[in-house]
Amino acid sequence: MARYTGPVCRLCRREGEKLYLKGEKCTGNNCSFNKRGYAPGQHGTAKKKISEYGLQLREKQKAKRIYGVLEAQFRNYFKKADKMSGITGENLLILLEKRLDNVVYRLGFGRSRAEARQIVRHNHIRVNGKKVNIPSYIVKVGDIIEVKGNSEPIQRFKDIVESTTSRIVPQWLNSDLTNFKGTVLSDPTRAQIDSSVNETLIVELYSK
Repeated sequence: MARYTGPVCRLCRREGEKLYLKGEKCTGNNCSFNKRGYAPGQHGTAKKKISEYGLQLREKQKAKRIYGVLEAQFRNYFKKADKMSGITGENLLILLEKRLDNVVYRLGFGRSRAEARQIVRHNHIRVNGKKVNIPSYIVKVGDIIEVKGNSEPIQRFKDIVESTTSRIVPQWLNSDLTNFKGTVLSDPTRAQIDSSVNETLIVELYSK
């Protein structure tokens, strides 16, 4: 599947806020957004009047970029969320949060969602004792996510854990960084998702 391989700092600048696509690097002083907080391109510093549609589109693009999802896949998530009971926008964010790559990131096994996705793809993750290398796999309540046994001594994971110990793990997850293991305690609620996405604008966009 195609993936964006360009400079990710441009994506943050385009959305006008930090999306933390590089994990802990985004909190440092060398973050490109701190130096150039305007949109990329020749006319990035120009003031533009954004239409209602433009606001909705930007919110959708921001959500896609935060979770690393492409257009067709994101639309499928929306269709699924729309068929679920409850509020469509909240259902959408909950589905995105329950992706395995996001859960691995939330548990502290990856410094960014991109790194967590790579860890999953490289067969380092087990779900309930079974190998799962599909980043879009949707976890369920009670699932146990862990780094496979022969991957634990790898220095990479030790470095990751050292850099993510200060990260706040959501209440719907339990993380045991010592044993490289985590558990899904419940489905996330909107209040437990710290995403800055305004899901209402996304629903309005797809409802046109």
